Amino acid sequence: MQKQVVGTGLQIIGRLSPRLAGRLAFGLWRRPLARGRVRSAEQAVHDAARAETVDGVATYAWGDGRRPVLLVHGWRSRASRYAGFVTRLLELGYSPVSYDAPAHGDSEGDVVSILGHQRIIRALEERHGPFEGVIAHSLGVPFALYAVREGVAAKRMVMISGVADFGYLADAFCAELGLGPKINRELRRSIERGYFDGDDQVWTRFSVTTGEIELLVIHNDEDEVVDPGQARVLLRNYGPRAHFLPTTGLGHRRILADPAVITEAVAFLQDADVPSDVPSDIPEGLDLSA
Repeated sequence: MQKQVVGTGLQIIGRLSPRLAGRLAFGLWRRPLARGRVRSAEQAVHDAARAETVDGVATYAWGDGRRPVLLVHGWRSRASRYAGFVTRLLELGYSPVSYDAPAHGDSEGDVVSILGHQRIIRALEERHGPFEGVIAHSLGVPFALYAVREGVAAKRMVMISGVADFGYLADAFCAELGLGPKINRELRRSIERGYFDGDDQVWTRFSVTTGEIELLVIHNDEDEVVDPGQARVLLRNYGPRAHFLPTTGLGHRRILADPAVITEAVAFLQDADVPSDVPSDIPEGLDLSA
């Protein structure tokens, strides 16, 4: 109901001034509104981390420091959501590293752009890296992919329920609130001005491009937050080094705690060669367009 009221209000304002509606939409778009709390099932793993706060950013490290693996969370989430991954990685001798994004979890400050996340990830690499692997979820996917593209070292990557097309962030927001193309256009302009000094090329610059590191894409056919069609975009744009693992019935959030997903993801990081049972493309007949 609240979304309907907000959407209707922006639609009315947009009829009079699309620019004003776009600015108001931007104010909503960039605020998580709620902070994820540590869940009871995550508490022991969370408490076991070596936690530090650097420039307001809460960082976490587990293990002895050898074979570090970076974990990047998504919108309204936090590092503790990777508790199952942390446990499995520690069992296999890896050292997980993560952080709560600004304005998320235990981190201070305001939401930062993909460039802000690049700087945080670079700082973590300087302290803990180079990384054996990178695992990212949801909005963390474009953040992680861009950081690696810009020079952060990783041997392999696993991208779960991720956004591949940067413009999807504006399009999905507008679709959810019933906002038309004029407000969408003004929202994009507000994003460009608010975070990127007016650069209108960010929609291409921060979308997935061809990669050279072996990548496993995991998405769910019932993802209610990120359209499963984004997996198709990611696979196509990243190229032949991207491989696909479909899942069913897990949605957007439960996928991160699913034991089978954790096992497959970590096994992919371990393998020197792409495992024979992980297809390199979307299986024939699988519909990811819905």
